[in-house]
Amino acid sequence: MSEQFVQINVIGSRAQRLTYTAPGEVLIETVQISDFADENLLLKTLYSGISRGTESLVFKGQVPESEWETMRCPFMAGDFSFPVTYGYACVAEVIKKGASVTDFEIGDHVFVLHPHQTIISVPAASCSKIPSGISPKRAVLTANMETALNAVWDAEVTTTPNCLVIGAGVVGLLTAYLARTEANLNPVLIDTDENKRAVVEQLGFPFFQPMNTEDVERLGQGDLIFHTSASGAGLQTAIDMCAFEGKIIEMSWYGAKSVTLSLGGAFHSKRLKIVSSQVGAISPAKRTHFDFSKRMQKAISLLEDPNLESLLEPEIKFTDIPQHLHDIFNPQSNALCQVIDYT
Repeated sequence: MSEQFVQINVIGSRAQRLTYTAPGEVLIETVQISDFADENLLLKTLYSGISRGTESLVFKGQVPESEWETMRCPFMAGDFSFPVTYGYACVAEVIKKGASVTDFEIGDHVFVLHPHQTIISVPAASCSKIPSGISPKRAVLTANMETALNAVWDAEVTTTPNCLVIGAGVVGLLTAYLARTEANLNPVLIDTDENKRAVVEQLGFPFFQPMNTEDVERLGQGDLIFHTSASGAGLQTAIDMCAFEGKIIEMSWYGAKSVTLSLGGAFHSKRLKIVSSQVGAISPAKRTHFDFSKRMQKAISLLEDPNLESLLEPEIKFTDIPQHLHDIFNPQSNALCQVIDYT
C-alpha cells in the first residue's frame, strides 16, 4: 500500500539533497521534483557513496576555475563557485517509469551518476541496471570501478610486468583487483599508512611501505606502476621505483594543488613514461568496442565478488551527513568508501 502511494503522489512533491554552500560548509535542502517526462525514471535512492578524492576537493573549494566545466558531474546543480551539489555514486530503486520506458521495471535497482538526493527524476538512458546478484550497497563502488577499469585499459598490458599500485585507497584497491582479474597480473600495494595493511591483505595482495628500506629492497622495481595516492610524494615514489622503460599510469587528480617532482637523476636515463588516465574519456585501446554505457555496465558486472564489500565503511544516515563530512574528508582519515544510507 505504501509503495503504491509513493508511485502516485511523489511527482510534484519535495526531495532532500546535499548542497555544498561554501568551503567546508554544507546543508541538506529541500527541492521540488522536476516534471516527469515520458522517457524518465523516478527513483528512490537507497545508497550513495562519497568520493574522498574529487568530492573532498569540491568540499574544500579546491576545484580550479579552469576545470569548472570539465569537472561537472551529471545532474549537478550550481557551480564550483558555490553553492553546488556533487556526487556520482547513487544506487536507487525504480518507483515509477515513463510511458516510453521499456528497459526497466518498477522495483529494479539502478546505478546513476547523480549527486546525493533522496528522490530523483532522470532519463532512463542515464541509468544502468544492477543485476540481482550484486547488492545495492556494493554497487556504490561502480564509479570507482569504472575509473579503475579505464586505467587498466590505459596500461595496455601485453606482457606480465612486475606491477605495483601506489596508494591503497578505494581506487587503488580496485585497480589492483582488476590488474589481477582482468590483466592476469600479480600487483603489490604500496602505501605509507600501516592501517591499510588489513584490507589489502584481506583482498589477497602483498602490502609494502615505501619508507621501509627492507620492503623496497625486497620488492625491486616495477615495470608497470599505477599511482593513485593523490600526492606528489606518491608520484615521486612511483618514478623512483620504476624500472628501465617502465610505465607509470597517473590516476590522481590534484585540483588546484601544484606538484613538485624531481625529474633529474635516472628519470631520463631509464626512459620512463608517465601516462595520464582519467575516466572522462574512454581509453583509446577500447574506444572502438565500448561507449560510456557499455563501459558502465562492464564496471557493474565486475562487482560480483562479495569480498569487495571490505572497501565499504559502515553506513551513515543521509540526514546525518553534515556532521560527519569534516571527519570523512580529513586527510588523516583511514576511511575508504563512505556509504550513505537512505533506507
